[in-house]
Amino acid sequence: MSDKKDNRTNGTADNMSQNNEAMEDALANELNVDDSVSGMQHLDDEMSDESELKKMQKDLDEAKDKYVRLVAEFDNFRKRNAKERLELISTAGKDIVQSLLVVLDDMERAEKQLETTDDVKAIKEGVMLVFNKLRSTLQHRGLKAMESKNEAFNPDMHEAITEIPVPSDDMKGKVIDEVEKGYYLNDKLIRHAKVVVGK
Repeated sequence: MSDKKDNRTNGTADNMSQNNEAMEDALANELNVDDSVSGMQHLDDEMSDESELKKMQKDLDEAKDKYVRLVAEFDNFRKRNAKERLELISTAGKDIVQSLLVVLDDMERAEKQLETTDDVKAIKEGVMLVFNKLRSTLQHRGLKAMESKNEAFNPDMHEAITEIPVPSDDMKGKVIDEVEKGYYLNDKLIRHAKVVVGK
């Protein structure tokens, strides 16, 4: 009977030992699976980080390319603008000079007439024609004479040369005479009138 009991005890111990080994194997397998899963997740994370890094690098390269292109375009625009400004400055008076060439031609003809004739009336008419043509040409270009005589003195438009006494109070502070006319170019004041003011 004791042999049976020992066999049962040994059998139970063997079973327990086998069960323990099986459990240890199962645990080890489970740990290996967890390690594999963890390792795979780690690998996935690394691959995800690498693809994200590649995407960021691509975005950075695109932004850098756009920046370089914009800088080049702006530089070209600046150079082109400077060139156009220089051309505009060098030819700014070209239209006015061309329109005044006709007047210059008339002046040369008048000069020849002055040398060849003694007829004062003809000379006077010729000179008046040249003056009128000059005035007309400049008016067509936007030049307008300022009317100052008998107007109230305005320091924004007039430059007082001198003051003279006037016989009546209503002429005090007004422009009595113009020494030099004032002019507007396209309604912008380009020259103040030099005037004599009543006091």
